[in-house]
Amino acid sequence: MPVELTTREDCAVLTLNRPEALNALSVAILRQIGEAFAAVAKSKARALIITGAGNKAFCAGADIKEFRHQAMLDCKARTELGQATFAKLDTLPIASIAVINGYAFGGGLELALACTFRLALPNAKVGQPEIKLGTIPGYGGTQRLPRLIGEARALELILTGRTVDAAEAERIGLVNRLVEGDAVAAGLAFAREFTCYSLPVLAFARGAVHRALDLPLQAGLKVEADLSTLSFQTKDADEGAAAFAEKRKARFVDA
Repeated sequence: MPVELTTREDCAVLTLNRPEALNALSVAILRQIGEAFAAVAKSKARALIITGAGNKAFCAGADIKEFRHQAMLDCKARTELGQATFAKLDTLPIASIAVINGYAFGGGLELALACTFRLALPNAKVGQPEIKLGTIPGYGGTQRLPRLIGEARALELILTGRTVDAAEAERIGLVNRLVEGDAVAAGLAFAREFTCYSLPVLAFARGAVHRALDLPLQAGLKVEADLSTLSFQTKDADEGAAAFAEKRKARFVDA
């Protein structure tokens, strides 16, 4: 299967399994990814890890052979499908982690950008090379990249199409952390840093930060106040305060 969804520990693991094509994204694979995200939303997973099969590529981008001679309406439908598929990560009740092993170009980088976190192995190479093909990013790259690394750097990468290695990706904030070893194991180790906390409260925190990108400060502060107040109404907030007072580890129940 070109898209595999498995479970490791308390995490869902989505693997793009098309190494002979550098895990490139066809329309059929985009649909399968969307179905996998829907399954994850209904599962008991506490985080989602996304990576690519093999040691060459996370995902080399869209399948160029497939869209080379597409009619305009078909091209627009494919672009909108890619955007809608990756946007599902924003509505997942859990955080997502892209572990970039090898190439993450075009749509592959856009998939990683849509995740909550990005980790990079030493062999990671990322970029938006669409300009070299006479086109521009279409699965969210022009919108998410500047939000992540700033307008100037995003314009540079998109207008030049140049490749960024793992070290530079970390330096400019494109990835959260450099990791080594097995990609899934690295993702699991990172996930353990937050999956031990209350899932509803983690969702409140993600929601507040996401709204900060779209709202003026005063409106964002109101959202923060509302979500903070809701978090204090949870059983987990009571448990956290009790554990602090009793000098013990909190036992959250996700309620």
